[in-house]
Amino acid sequence: MQITKAVIPAAGLGTRFLPITKALPKEMLPICDKPTIQYIIEEAVNSGITDILIITGRGKWPIVDYYDRSPELEAHLKMKGKEEQLEKLIDLSKMANIYYTRQTEPLGLGHAVHCAKSFVGEESFAVLLGDDIIKSRMPAIKQLIDVAEKNHSSVIGIREVPEHDVNKYGIVASAGKKGNVHQVRNLVEKPSLENAPSRLAIMGRYVLTSSIFGYLEKIPQGSGGEYQLTDALNLLSKEDKVYACEFEGTRFDAGDKLGFLKATVEYSLESPDIGVEFAKYLDGLYERKKVIAGRPKRQVTEG
Repeated sequence: MQITKAVIPAAGLGTRFLPITKALPKEMLPICDKPTIQYIIEEAVNSGITDILIITGRGKWPIVDYYDRSPELEAHLKMKGKEEQLEKLIDLSKMANIYYTRQTEPLGLGHAVHCAKSFVGEESFAVLLGDDIIKSRMPAIKQLIDVAEKNHSSVIGIREVPEHDVNKYGIVASAGKKGNVHQVRNLVEKPSLENAPSRLAIMGRYVLTSSIFGYLEKIPQGSGGEYQLTDALNLLSKEDKVYACEFEGTRFDAGDKLGFLKATVEYSLESPDIGVEFAKYLDGLYERKKVIAGRPKRQVTEG
């Protein structure tokens, strides 16, 4: 069992970032000096993935353009002697074999994954959601791939979340744990706290066997008329072993404004170009805020 294919669903509307996402896909919003989706693709490539299918929708053409060659721009950079920038542009198109297919209707993550059936064939494959950026020593999806290849099974990436967040995620019920790997007993999509079997939440990383497509074809439409991948995985777990891996790393919810800003700060601080100066700026900003916060409030008098 060798995982060389990955699927990245990128057809969402990005309504939490309106109005900018009316014109620009949320996957192309920049974190420091790279679009969000590039962090996801780099994670896949650094995990041994060679073939990537991006599930797109209306208005997502900037993603396709970004990973395509640009002869005019390349010729301009070459004429200006900007070899380093030229090399970076060419490297983008060589990162992996990138393919595209379109999700014609917004019918949920389960439907988006099912769009990859022809691309996947009979192989196991990875799924990486673009809203979750995970900063770790070993790529998060590689951690799942190692578990999947050892057990010849599907694996879900999970992290424990606070009680007030369980209704935002698919939640895993564990049938037993060895190290950081659980065997899945049950899965529930966005349960209330009272109905949640645990606080182990699915965090946008999956390694799936091709058998998942049969279960995706069995599930009914759920809330909002969407097909939930969690529901298909729950059916699969009743007939085959499914594992959940508590992966190591710092996770940023890039689909949330605060999470997006946190990721921007973290990656900007690591930038070889601006990291040191940015850190100095943040230190100075913090000191100025402390001074302002410590000043007595002005008294306003009438007269």
